[in-house]
Amino acid sequence: MPETTYEQIRYDEPVPGVARITLAREDTRNAQDYQMLHELDEAFQRATLDDDVRVIILAADGPHFSSGHDLRNTATGADFEPHCMTGGYLQPGQAGGMANEEEFYLGMCWRWRNVPKPTIAQVQGKVIAGGLMLVWPCDLIVASEEATFADPTVALAVNGHEYHTHTWELGPRKAKEMLFRGSPLTAEECRQLGMINHVVARELLESFTLELAAEIAQRPSFGLKLAKMSVNGALEAQGQYNALRHAFALHQAAHANARAVFDGIPVDPSGIAVMRELARR
Repeated sequence: MPETTYEQIRYDEPVPGVARITLAREDTRNAQDYQMLHELDEAFQRATLDDDVRVIILAADGPHFSSGHDLRNTATGADFEPHCMTGGYLQPGQAGGMANEEEFYLGMCWRWRNVPKPTIAQVQGKVIAGGLMLVWPCDLIVASEEATFADPTVALAVNGHEYHTHTWELGPRKAKEMLFRGSPLTAEECRQLGMINHVVARELLESFTLELAAEIAQRPSFGLKLAKMSVNGALEAQGQYNALRHAFALHQAAHANARAVFDGIPVDPSGIAVMRELARR
């Protein structure tokens, strides 16, 4: 692919065989607007199509990995070249809202989950709601000791963020607790639950992740691809994708209900303050 100029991410190859994509909106705690997600998707495509790249790291600038969706986002899928071919981005009411979320959230997350190369999330600080949607599609997660993970979006009167793999990541009971309470889980708690592979000191996060990626990059790329397909296939045999589509449909029902109850606003507005307070803590 030709060289691409990014505004909200960076792309580099720090060691042979490894590409690193870095979220670069530190001033917003790496909140995701549609431009960032579109650039991120292009960067994953770039790494996928480069045969010299065998492992992809997803990292982030600043003290926090991601505070979730940027609530100030005003763009739609019509502002970008579509990658997931959803369409209908400008339709009125929930039809347009669903089309945009299907493109930028469910569609892109599922694409990243199925990148045919190992992906590693390098995580520090807070990971809130939509931030989990960047971490959970990755194959491995390395987190710093102070990292925390939360999905408080039930406060918005929805069923959780749009890429609803909570049950596979945490197990059913802990997934329900995360959603019901909205309070953050520590990196060590998540490691014990199997969500995180390694917890390391903050000052070692980058070097540890690079060493892990470089080690994996020594394996044959075709073997890595087949191993990933095998594990992902087992999750699909358990019904993971069908469950995702079901949860996404419920999410859209929640938005439609909120639009009816709160004069066109797609979420319970009282929950917005809850989300912002969690991001500020």
